[in-house]
Amino acid sequence: MSHGPSWLNQGFSDLGNMQVALPVLALAMGFALWRGSRFDVLVAAVTMAAVPALVIPLKDWTARPGPLDPSTGYFPSGHSATAMVAYGGAALVLRPHAKKSRPVPVAVILTVATGTGLVLHGYHWPLDVLASWCLCGCLLLIASLCVSLRNRRRSSSRTPGC
Repeated sequence: MSHGPSWLNQGFSDLGNMQVALPVLALAMGFALWRGSRFDVLVAAVTMAAVPALVIPLKDWTARPGPLDPSTGYFPSGHSATAMVAYGGAALVLRPHAKKSRPVPVAVILTVATGTGLVLHGYHWPLDVLASWCLCGCLLLIASLCVSLRNRRRSSSRTPGC
């Protein structure tokens, strides 16, 4: 039931593997730590740690079978969740250090490629991927708000009062 070139779909699917996505996040976090963004790194790490804490119970609760596999545990997609939070977290910690706003579009492209590969290869239903994106979009929004609020407070406390 795979659609398109299998090697390409598999390659895109693999972008959501922990062995691929987590080292990308770790490198971005290392760079941000080196540049002094400790709070941003902490927020990204906590957000990534929240992924299995949210996804695994949902998989157990829904017990949805996959498109090509009668076993359960396909909703929401863990690979999509891992990709979105790892690449989104990397963009979050790199954004203040980027000369242009390139980390966010790259994170979006990698996340969409992962979800597309998972669906076209037959590993997940489209709704599995969409559910992960919605769940992790909320996580990343909260993370982004935390970082923005902290940065806003820090910049206002450095501004001399009248």
